Amino acid sequence: MEQESRETTSAGGGEPVNRMLDGVDSSSSVEPDVENNNNALSAERNHVSTVPRGLFQNDEEDDEGESDDDSGTDHFNTEISGTQLQRCERHGGETSNLPDTFQTSHLLLYERFKAYQDYMLGDCKPSEVKAFTADYLEKVVEPCDWQALWCTNVFDVLVEVYDVDLKDLKACVRLVLPLQCDTRGCELTEEAMESLLEATQHKVPLQELHVVYEVSGDFDQTALALEHLRFFYKHIWRQWDEEDEDDDFDYFVRCVEPRLRLHYDILEDRVPTGLVAEYQTLLEKCSQCFQQFSALRSGLSPDSDSELDNVSMVEGLKLYDQLETYKRKLHIIENPLLRYVLGYKGNARQQCVQSRGPRPSGMKVVHVVTASCSTMQLQSLLSARLLPLCSCGDTEIQFHREPVSAVDSCHQGDVVIVLPGIYSVNSSILIPDSITMEGFGFPDDVVIEKKNKGDSFVESTGADVRLSNIKFIQHDAIEGILSVRQGTLNMENCVLQCETTGVIVRTSARLNMNMCDLYGSKGAGVEIYPGSVCSLVSNGIHHCKDGILIKDFADELDVMPSITLENNVIHNNEGYGVILVKPNTGDQHRAPLDSGEEDPAGQTAEDRQPGGVSDHPLTSTSSSSSSSAGSTTAAVQPESTEHSNSTDGDLAPISGRKWQFSRQLSRNKEMSCSRAVQDLTDHQIFVSIQGNQFKRNGMGDFGTFFY
Repeated sequence: MEQESRETTSAGGGEPVNRMLDGVDSSSSVEPDVENNNNALSAERNHVSTVPRGLFQNDEEDDEGESDDDSGTDHFNTEISGTQLQRCERHGGETSNLPDTFQTSHLLLYERFKAYQDYMLGDCKPSEVKAFTADYLEKVVEPCDWQALWCTNVFDVLVEVYDVDLKDLKACVRLVLPLQCDTRGCELTEEAMESLLEATQHKVPLQELHVVYEVSGDFDQTALALEHLRFFYKHIWRQWDEEDEDDDFDYFVRCVEPRLRLHYDILEDRVPTGLVAEYQTLLEKCSQCFQQFSALRSGLSPDSDSELDNVSMVEGLKLYDQLETYKRKLHIIENPLLRYVLGYKGNARQQCVQSRGPRPSGMKVVHVVTASCSTMQLQSLLSARLLPLCSCGDTEIQFHREPVSAVDSCHQGDVVIVLPGIYSVNSSILIPDSITMEGFGFPDDVVIEKKNKGDSFVESTGADVRLSNIKFIQHDAIEGILSVRQGTLNMENCVLQCETTGVIVRTSARLNMNMCDLYGSKGAGVEIYPGSVCSLVSNGIHHCKDGILIKDFADELDVMPSITLENNVIHNNEGYGVILVKPNTGDQHRAPLDSGEEDPAGQTAEDRQPGGVSDHPLTSTSSSSSSSAGSTTAAVQPESTEHSNSTDGDLAPISGRKWQFSRQLSRNKEMSCSRAVQDLTDHQIFVSIQGNQFKRNGMGDFGTFFY
């Protein structure tokens, strides 16, 4: 088997590994039970452990003249004596007499990545996974004479392995006497365990075995191999993987890598909890649907024309369509690029916050937020804001030490005034009512900072919410520094210092953002969803991954967003100034690359394509606008041309999609990109575009991503 060069990305990245590998002829199938244990991720969050790099070094690679065999049969440097793994101490209490095992459950991303790519799976197809896995285990697992804990949901018992059946991924075991066992909710005797082993012909699944700790290092490879097997069938393999009609693809690239990266993204809190819950729910539904489909299919007779079989056939087709829908949704979440550009609808906790409405008494309250203030500040506040607001006589004043409690105490029509200071908050600011929240001073003097990790910083669902003169500093929020989920948010003279993602305008929501400064987002500065209304006037949006990301899904159930873009300065963004995400209509065409012309962005098609999509050529064309500024457009165009104009459950199979980037690039740094403005006005989603400046955006001022 010839293996060519591979390109990998960092652990935090989301781009796929691009490989070209020759196929290996083999045919087999495996359907082990897949457990979707929701507590597994939480358990891994609480432990941090590393394994030395030497565990994945093949000392044959350092010997000149040796064979280039990359089988992975020797992960260790044999000159190092003793085990290279850590001990996993058991905490079964004083009554537990079971020995410790190897600590292998907390390997790093690159360690698992290397093991699956180079040693266990290689370039296998889904139907070849079991054969490749058995071949890997044959080379690294000790065939006999080692002890392990047989761990199930009911008991942990010490056994001795005297043979391995790699074809079925099982081990032949016998009890170690006297019986050493920990049970959960039951009592097991030696006779009962012997009867259980006889019923299973003394064969137990390899992934249920945890190798007993041994300082000699003789069983390190066995312990690691069983960990890779256990992790693979628990977190990577799906029962329906080998059911794919298109079996002729690299299973590692298509499935293993994105699922592995998603697992670690979840562990490192880089995925919103709502999306994690949605993913786990989809996995459960897909598993149930597959089991129902498999049971129905196995009960059909190929030669029968009975009415019952015809009804079952129709039901089977419905289940198959439902199964494909679940699989497509899972693929969107697993693929980091699709997860970024398509997003999700939010979680139940954020949607369940209800408006309190006006107070029954009709009283309005002005909430003053300050830890302490001087007499002069209080006098200024009284004359400038409190007296005008309280002139009606039906208004009272309440004082708070931090803004979260003030907002939580608000009813419709209340006003929150935040005095100068730096306020650190530990929870999200949820605004379900029509209130006004303003800083008393300049934005740099009124700072609200969120330091701990969480899904969101500020959530607005009120019908008419107003924010002004406040600086928001975001740390580790996942869903954005500010999210408008419904209603209207009017924001003026605010500073938004992002760390992860920026402002999100959800479907049916409205954002009016005037004279604000937004920067630092690792995603888009502003994300605009279908059906929303967004007015951006006189803002600065800079130093983000993309300036403005517009999600024009063009689904039959979606309404195009309505956007006003006036007098903004969009500059120094890593990607595009404005990028439009939309389904591919098949009308996009390719233009040849002019001789001697280079791609100004310096990116290839491989840099921007999602996992599982074949390599695409990069083509570009040169043109000039009516002004003196020249411009360049480039497109990334794959060979497949399957088209779909829907999203979510109605998405066409991702593997058959057409992926394309087209971009607008400025060659004159001093121009405000009249060509980009001309391209923007061609889209019906823009109500007004005038006076905007685009400067020094890395990939161009305007781009379109076709999915």
